[in-house]
Amino acid sequence: MRQRYQVKQRVQRTRSYESDDHERGACEWCEYALVITLATILLIGVSALTIFWVFYYRAGYAWADENPAKQFNLHPTLMVAGFITFSGFSVLLYRICRCFRRIYVKLLHAIFHALAFPCIVIGFLAVFDYHNKSGINNFYSLHSWIGLVAMGLFGIQYAVGFFSFLLLLICNKGTAGFRASLVPVHAAFGILTFVLGVAACLTGLTEKALFDIGTERYSALVDEAVILNTIGVSMIAILAVVMYILSRDKFRAPETRDGHIRASVDL
Repeated sequence: MRQRYQVKQRVQRTRSYESDDHERGACEWCEYALVITLATILLIGVSALTIFWVFYYRAGYAWADENPAKQFNLHPTLMVAGFITFSGFSVLLYRICRCFRRIYVKLLHAIFHALAFPCIVIGFLAVFDYHNKSGINNFYSLHSWIGLVAMGLFGIQYAVGFFSFLLLLICNKGTAGFRASLVPVHAAFGILTFVLGVAACLTGLTEKALFDIGTERYSALVDEAVILNTIGVSMIAILAVVMYILSRDKFRAPETRDGHIRASVDL
């Protein structure tokens, strides 16, 4: 009788643990789905809202001497797309793709950064050429300084990441230790680059609002000012969601939790 009672108690405790694990798993997946949905809506929405603002209030795009203002419009659109939308998706996919093999996740990470790269380059050339055509000095504002640092870090990050985490897979066993030691450094500077990109976009929006809308109309909160403020708040929300996802260890792929990085993960 005593043995039967002990067995019964053990079975009940096991069922209780399984139930708790199931409930925690269900809550975790609900949180996972909610955060991913919110991040996707924000990342796509901020670029869509920027395009709407340019077409509705700034007459669209061009690359011509007769209308340099339209050429400038490429700058905010492409910088938001490069530094926030594509870079944001790249960061999130690397963190939240739990069912794919790591090599496929790395390829997606690299592809989204590859999409961001021409956006940032063309966006920079558009504003640089616009300033030269309009007789405006280059690299004098805090916005331009932050943007230059963000672009420099982005370029270095992409080059180092492509070489270290993709090309060196040719010699996987021989470079596993080096790649593992580089992961936390690459991750830290990746987050810094994303934060600086958001900061550059926010300061750029503020400059645009003050220069083109004017302090009086901006303080009166005209329709265009509301749109610009909404874009800025969306960027802050994106940064908050991304940092939240990065802070949640449960969102990591199972193989990389608790800081254990193994050579097999790269395959």
